[in-house]
Amino acid sequence: MTPETPSRRRVALSLGRSAATVVVLVIVYYALPLRGPAETGALVLFLGGLVVLGALIVWQLRAIVRARHPVLRAVEAFASAIPLFLLLFAAVYVRLENARPGAFSETLTHTDGLYFTMTVFATVGFGDIAPVSEAARVLVTIQMVGNLLVLGLLVRSVLEAVRRGQTRQGRTPPA
Repeated sequence: MTPETPSRRRVALSLGRSAATVVVLVIVYYALPLRGPAETGALVLFLGGLVVLGALIVWQLRAIVRARHPVLRAVEAFASAIPLFLLLFAAVYVRLENARPGAFSETLTHTDGLYFTMTVFATVGFGDIAPVSEAARVLVTIQMVGNLLVLGLLVRSVLEAVRRGQTRQGRTPPA
């Protein structure tokens, strides 16, 4: 085994941590109390979530550069950042619908909010759930732009961090 190749055990641990991270994030999402009349709660949740997401991404990029196996660390970074991004929007959609009934074409449960978020992320279009209010449409538009940023900038940033981490270790990263 060359020094650049992580052991099967390391790969399995990385994949296990990634899966555990996703499971924990989904459990936390379903445990969140998203009911209540205050529409400002959706805004506070959204802005606070963006701050947490931004801090997580910065921390993850630094960890990738310093990691012994940057590629494995990048997998873990994606396993936390992308689900957190999606669950943040799902939570805000549910909170907005509960604060202002009629913001969407139907009342959103936690599962409906996650389903709708994934529909927007996968760009398959709206079917049974659609944004109706102006606030919901603005939020969905923000998610669409965010999707492009996640798919573009986050992927590029993580790949650059992997390249830097490999270069730091004296390895020649693949082109």
